[in-house]
Amino acid sequence: MTVDKEAPKGVTDRLARSFGAEAARYDRTRPPYPGELVGRLVATSPGPRVVEVGCGTGVLSRQLQAAGLDVLGVEHDERMAGFARGTGVPVEVAKFETWDPAGREFDAVVAGQSWHWVDAEEGPLQAARVLRPGGVFVALWHVFGTPSAIADAYVAAYDKLAAQIPYRVGHSYDEAFESYQAGCVRTGDAFAASGAFSRTEQWRADWERVYTTAEYVDLMRTMSPMALLSAEQGAALLSDVGAAIDAIGGEFTMRYSTLAVAVTRN
Repeated sequence: MTVDKEAPKGVTDRLARSFGAEAARYDRTRPPYPGELVGRLVATSPGPRVVEVGCGTGVLSRQLQAAGLDVLGVEHDERMAGFARGTGVPVEVAKFETWDPAGREFDAVVAGQSWHWVDAEEGPLQAARVLRPGGVFVALWHVFGTPSAIADAYVAAYDKLAAQIPYRVGHSYDEAFESYQAGCVRTGDAFAASGAFSRTEQWRADWERVYTTAEYVDLMRTMSPMALLSAEQGAALLSDVGAAIDAIGGEFTMRYSTLAVAVTRN
């Protein structure tokens, strides 16, 4: 997702809460995290106690559980939290910034596809409060870009249907990579500025995934900008993008990179 201009806080809150309505679809369509980065996170954490910020349906939490970690999710959307609990992830419902850890201390705080919803000033301070000395914070984001024919169809449809809305998904891989890499740098800088963290590292894993028309349209339904469209606008957008995929053979290969920033608690 890219943002052409700053959105009002009310719009941001609406986007942040949009995923719960599609919890089952979100869990089914959102890709897992590369094994090499999960392994690196496990090796970097000084112990097994992990809290995941904005755990959603538990995609990353389940991967960390399978790797042997003891994971607690913190999720502000009860619908997402309920789904995650149903898959075996313990979850407490709260915004991370105001969550009460009740004196508990953790070895790692992780955020998969969620840290951009957390307050940039309060987030690092809360992470510092709940991490043990030597503990780590790791935020991960998936970067992707569709082939130009699909990206162009998305932008054209969006401009036709809802040009006034600042949130877009129809970007190229290069545009997305530049945006998310800059976000990783900003996140690391914000943690360093708190005075409680050091040893900032950047991680990356590259991979690909093939999508059919139906699979990609299914994924698109979970993307937050859809929440700003009417039902009619959303249907028209999905139809136009689906037609563009059909026109290039009904499937395509998505180029992905997963970027991460890791910092250590002093």
